[in-house]
Amino acid sequence: MEKLIGREKETNKLTEYYNSDKSEFIALYGRRRVGKTFLIRSFFKDKFDFYATGVIDGSRKTEMDAFHASLIRYGYKGEKAKTWNEAFNQLAVLLERKNKNRKRRLVVFLDELPCFDTPRSGFLQALDLFWNSRASWIENIYFVVCGSATSWMMSNIVNNRAGLHKRTTHIMHLRPFTLGQTEEYLKSRKFRWPRISILQAYMVLGGVPYYLSLLDSTKNVPDNIDSLFFSSEPELENEYDRLFHSLFKNADSYMEIIRYLSSHRDGYTRTEIANGLKIPDNGHLSRMLDDLEHCDFIRKYNNGALQKNGIYQLVDFFSLFHHKFGNSRITDEHFWRNSLGTPEQNTWYGFTFEKVCLCHIKQIVHGLRLDTIRHEYYAWRSQDSRPAVQIDLIIDRADGIATICEIKYSKDDYTVSENEYRKIIRRVNAFQEETHHKGGVQVSLVTTYGIKDNMYSEISDIPITMNELFE
Repeated sequence: MEKLIGREKETNKLTEYYNSDKSEFIALYGRRRVGKTFLIRSFFKDKFDFYATGVIDGSRKTEMDAFHASLIRYGYKGEKAKTWNEAFNQLAVLLERKNKNRKRRLVVFLDELPCFDTPRSGFLQALDLFWNSRASWIENIYFVVCGSATSWMMSNIVNNRAGLHKRTTHIMHLRPFTLGQTEEYLKSRKFRWPRISILQAYMVLGGVPYYLSLLDSTKNVPDNIDSLFFSSEPELENEYDRLFHSLFKNADSYMEIIRYLSSHRDGYTRTEIANGLKIPDNGHLSRMLDDLEHCDFIRKYNNGALQKNGIYQLVDFFSLFHHKFGNSRITDEHFWRNSLGTPEQNTWYGFTFEKVCLCHIKQIVHGLRLDTIRHEYYAWRSQDSRPAVQIDLIIDRADGIATICEIKYSKDDYTVSENEYRKIIRRVNAFQEETHHKGGVQVSLVTTYGIKDNMYSEISDIPITMNELFE
């Protein structure tokens, strides 16, 4: 099996839970293609006492057939169950027999758990009965459930209000790779790209391991992007639709929210989303937004002092790229290479670099040496200034100083012009006047390579480069 890369935090947690002296019920969730199954299989080296996986879009019979086949594979010799209660009872009998004189953990892994729960199948109730009446009494059981259908996992496992309420002992959210983890992963696959190339690939694919695995180390970034998206038979041609339909039952509604958020770089409030899509601003919309946030498609941020007015912003790079270029009827099989240096591509890189930085705020805080100072961070949108002022990242420190981060993508050292200098000053003044901020204000330019020294470069007290984002 391929070596596990970039998941040290998760493997440390799994090890900690494994070494506990009690039964463990661990729910692992995260978006499709992020590597959930690979993490668990790698951690246990495929040495399970029972492992079954649901069949995507399977019928009740298909799911029960798959579960019974797993029972047979791990030593059960009885008849096939007619109900899920019978199937889980068979699993309990198998596990209790395996556990006789056992000195190590009894490891059970149910993958793609939501697939088993077909309409009116009784699966969830049977799982509830299995855990509460049989499995939880086995002190050395290590029970892991996993699923990409995040809305189902959140409603039925993580936030269950019935029999499984608070039965999980640990919840694990597996997120896409950071830039640093992406670099580590690509190096393990013999890539010799400089960091600017890794950054550019990340802007298109994000840190999703499966997408990164499709990159060819013998090609440069533009040729890889053309191969994956614009060639005659692009490997990721229908991935966007597959992705959402695998995650959500009512996929079209979620895709409409993503499409709408892709139209505005700064994002929208929930009320603005409801009005824009002409849908009710109710609990159902809140649940869909929560689901998209749990899948790492969007982020919710507060507009400074307006803590109640959360703003939702699209931060999934694959979705951003799809809505900018994937929906266009592009016939040029070398579109990305032939677009190098064009205003359209340069503008897109600049816009997307802002999102990369917002996904690496911890690295920016570390680069500013603020780790040991209590701080809060947020974006800020002016309510009064005309033209409107937007600041992507403000870090408010306990010592009263606010660090305003200005994010700039450049293929070389960034040059602060007089015009840009004046814009930054205007943003700082608008922020101070409108928020009545009484402490000091610092400006930090976050760029790819750094700032070219000139008469305006002093505006940035502590510059941050992409190297800090890779930490």
